[in-house]
Amino acid sequence: MRDFHQPRRSPAVAGEAMAATSHPLATLAAIDVLRAGGNAVDAAVAAAALLGVVEPQMTGIGGDCFVLYSRKGGRPKALNGSGHAPEKARVEWYVERGMKEIPPRSPHAVTVPGAVDAWARLHADFGTRDWAALFQPAIRLAAEGFRLTARVAYDFSIGIDHVRPDADASAVFMPGGRPPGFGDTLRLPALAETLKRIAAEGRAGFYEGPVARDIAAKLNALGGLHTLADFATQRCDYVEPIATGYRGHEIVECPPNGQGISALMILRIFAGYDIGKLGEADRIHLLAEATKAAYAARDNLIGDPRQVEMPVARLLSEEYAAALRARIRMDRALPPIFLDEIPHKHTVYLAIVDRDRNAISFINSLFDEFGSGILAPQSGVLLHNRGKTFRTVPGHPNAIAPRKRPLHTLIPGMLMKDGKAVMPFGVMGGHYQATGHAHYVTQLLDCGLDPQAAAEVPRSFAHDGVLQLERGVSHDAADDLARRGHQIVRPDKPLGGAQAVLIDHARGVLIGGSDPRKDGMALGY
Repeated sequence: MRDFHQPRRSPAVAGEAMAATSHPLATLAAIDVLRAGGNAVDAAVAAAALLGVVEPQMTGIGGDCFVLYSRKGGRPKALNGSGHAPEKARVEWYVERGMKEIPPRSPHAVTVPGAVDAWARLHADFGTRDWAALFQPAIRLAAEGFRLTARVAYDFSIGIDHVRPDADASAVFMPGGRPPGFGDTLRLPALAETLKRIAAEGRAGFYEGPVARDIAAKLNALGGLHTLADFATQRCDYVEPIATGYRGHEIVECPPNGQGISALMILRIFAGYDIGKLGEADRIHLLAEATKAAYAARDNLIGDPRQVEMPVARLLSEEYAAALRARIRMDRALPPIFLDEIPHKHTVYLAIVDRDRNAISFINSLFDEFGSGILAPQSGVLLHNRGKTFRTVPGHPNAIAPRKRPLHTLIPGMLMKDGKAVMPFGVMGGHYQATGHAHYVTQLLDCGLDPQAAAEVPRSFAHDGVLQLERGVSHDAADDLARRGHQIVRPDKPLGGAQAVLIDHARGVLIGGSDPRKDGMALGY
């Protein structure tokens, strides 16, 4: 039970169904679908489409998607909805032009968006409500306008420079020459028409015809290598999840090309410690050291398993975890590991459980704030920049190549116990997501917190040679960590954002949490 003297949020509780998203309107859209008889997949499609309107700086149909879906508490299926590089994208092409990295605001950072294809496949396989009807709330808000909530307005204020160079994007997101602020109304009429087309035609409404031509033409005009064939051939696929045991539970993640393996590696390291008995500084220090080890392996070994071999079993073995633990000193920080990837923190995540205990863990993203900053003018599609994580180093596991998927930070999670899915969960925040998953799980299983309280715990992140501490971390702990050799930074922006729905099968109770770092909410009935 939480301390009611503190200005915290109580966990949501319900018996029938529940949705947790990063925006109130998306949660309400999901609940409306569930109350009308739809299942978790139907509700997720409706919420995801709406989030692409009301949080356009974070997500949309120009991005990618990953899903874990459990039917009636069973083992989840994993769906990889990440897009591939163009057929013409040979690493030699970039080397010949002296490109040591993929520019994040260039057409070369735009892989074919995978979100709509993933939504369509998921709905075709498991949805029960009319596809077109699920898009109506998003279409209406895009056409009529929506008011910016506090966190969305904040993100606009700090990220709007990403769209200024693109005349089409700045015209949409800076009406009258300035970004809208808190409570202001933003309309996206071109996007509304594209959503109508997708509602009527399904995936073909995005990957074929006028929308695909508009996107390809915009990218080609900027020097991109994309063709209409690249769009037509985009396909998501079901993949076998990866998992590890922890404190009597099983934590399930999507496999590479996502970074879920990093979260599992951190938990494998944690399994050798009594986390619940550690003090604040010790827990943060251990998380920092485990993060550095897991992320170093990620950046050097992980890529698209369709094109390079992934050593998943070895990285999740007890022998590997023991070797990493042996390197950790509790009194001293290891030398910093400087990551080659570029920081990014801009994603939306949602968790939904329906009356039949179907559970979905669903994540969708444009990557950076406003993605690539490139907007296709006729369709109103803002394009992500997931391809910026590709390397231009021949032979590297994550080197750019034709029809290859880049290393992905998007990772939905699922907690299982006794063979049943008991909690879809996720933590937004780019690089932070893997660390965030491990931190969130330990708050529940080691510290005994509920899903809402676990989301409210102050966060830390060891990244690129510094240890970021949110302001909620005590000064005493910060001083202790500095003495151990950590370079302390207090970031301006909070770290990530979590959503989760815990299923108590024995009592028939759903308990939800939604991160106060976002505008969202968990709601059930």
